[in-house]
Amino acid sequence: MEQIDGKTILVVEDDEVNRKLMRVVLTGRNYQVREAESVSAALAALHDGKPDLLLLDIRLGDGTGFDVVRELRADHRFDDVPAVAITAQAMKGDEGRILAAGFDGYLPKPIDTRALPAVVEHYLRAGRGVGHE
Repeated sequence: MEQIDGKTILVVEDDEVNRKLMRVVLTGRNYQVREAESVSAALAALHDGKPDLLLLDIRLGDGTGFDVVRELRADHRFDDVPAVAITAQAMKGDEGRILAAGFDGYLPKPIDTRALPAVVEHYLRAGRGVGHE
């Protein structure tokens, strides 16, 4: 089985507390965590280096996670990078809209720190197009 320690995760979240929470949980599992707090910072981070996984908040100060994933999917260098939406607004029917937009899955807020490592590992091992479990 592929070793996933040291994989790079780009966390795009405008809330500093949530970014820190994810960073602490994920670095504690030996992942490299890069952070961005906006659409523009996320796009700059993508051009600075390809992550193995994106965790994207839907609502960001200068746009949405949908904006980031649209740019991500338009660039074939990132075809194999899974993107997981993080949202407080996951209502019935939203999963289909999120997946249709190019995300591979989603996590509801508030972030469950016990579930986060398993979800991250799932998408790192399975890659793109596996859907939410």
